[in-house]
Amino acid sequence: MMKNQTYCVIMAGGGGIRFWPVSRTARPKQFLDMLGTGKTFLRSTFERFASFIPAENFLVVTNAAHKELALEQLPELTERQILTEPLGRNTATCIAYAAFRLQATAPGAIMIVTPSDHLILNEAAFRDVVEEGVDFASTHDALVTIGVRPTRPATGYGYIQTGKSVGDSHLHQVRIFTEKPSAELAQAFLQSGDFVWNSGIFIWQTEAILRQLEKLMPDTYYLFRSAGAVFGTPQENDSIARIYPECRNISIDYAVMEQADNVYVRCGDFGWSDLGTWGSLYDYLPKDENGNTTGCEAVTFDTTDCLVRLPEGKLAVIDGLSDYIVVDTADALLICPKGTEQNIKRYIDAIKFHKGERHI
Repeated sequence: MMKNQTYCVIMAGGGGIRFWPVSRTARPKQFLDMLGTGKTFLRSTFERFASFIPAENFLVVTNAAHKELALEQLPELTERQILTEPLGRNTATCIAYAAFRLQATAPGAIMIVTPSDHLILNEAAFRDVVEEGVDFASTHDALVTIGVRPTRPATGYGYIQTGKSVGDSHLHQVRIFTEKPSAELAQAFLQSGDFVWNSGIFIWQTEAILRQLEKLMPDTYYLFRSAGAVFGTPQENDSIARIYPECRNISIDYAVMEQADNVYVRCGDFGWSDLGTWGSLYDYLPKDENGNTTGCEAVTFDTTDCLVRLPEGKLAVIDGLSDYIVVDTADALLICPKGTEQNIKRYIDAIKFHKGERHI
C-alpha cells in the first residue's frame, strides 16, 4: 500500500435527523459521542484510518456551518483540509468535489471515501480489507466498494450481488446493486449467499472516478471542471458556492455505482454497522437484565427492550413500556416505539410547521 498516494475522504455532511432530538442542525450526529466512548463519530472515523494514512492525506467534506466543529475535533488537520459545502447535495456531489480537489493538488491519488458515522468493531480486520482494496485500485481502472457479509435480512441497507472472483484475490465483480429491499427480498438475499451489504465505503484512483462522473454525470462533472484552476486556491470557496446549487441531489450509488461497468467488491467480516437510527444504536449499547439500555439515571418497572437517554442529572421513572425509545433533551422529548422510528422525519416536519425551526 502506497501511503503517500493514498488519501482518505471523510464525508461528514448530513443533518443526522434520525437521531433527533439529540442530533440537531447546529451539531449533527457525526459531531456527537453517541456511543458513550468519549469520542465523536467523526473522531473515531479519523483515528480508524489515521493508523495507516498520514494526517496530511485526509480531507473532510462537511457543511460550511460545521467547519469549526470539524477543526476542533480533528486538530491534526489544517483549515485547507476541510472542504465546505454551502448546502447539501448528497454523496455524488460531495465525492465529485473531493475528486477535483485531489486531481488539482495530489495527481495520481488513490481515494478512500468513507462516511463519518459507522461502527467498526474489528479494526485490524477492516484495515486488511481496505489495504487489499487500495492495492487493487492502484493497479486497475476499478471502482472498489467494501461489502459486509449480512447477518440478518435487514431492509435498511443496500445489497450487492457478487459475481466472478478476480484471480486469487478476495475481490469479486459486482453483478447488481439493490437499495433497501422488502423483507421478503432481503430474506432471499440472505439465503442465497451471493449478496453482501453495501457499506458505503469506496476506493478508487481519482482519475477512475472522474472518468465515470464524466460519462454518467456529465452535468455535475462539467460544472466542477468549469472551476478550472481554482481548486486548492483562495478562490475555491467562491466557485463552490456557484457550482453547488446547480448540482443534482443524488447519491453516488444511484448516479455511478449502479451504472458503471468496472465495479468490484471486497467483502469482509469486521463487525460493521451503519449507526443511522436509535434502533441500530440500541443494538450496540450495553443492556440490563430486561434488555433496557439507559446509560443514565432511570428506574424501570415492567419495562423491557427500551432505549432511554436523558440529560445528566435528570431521573426518569418508566412503567409498562416495551420496545420504546425515550430521549430527552433540554428543550425536546421523544417517546416512540422502536418500530416506528422511521417517522422521525415526519415528526420534524410537523415541528417545523407548528413550532418553527427552534427545536430542529
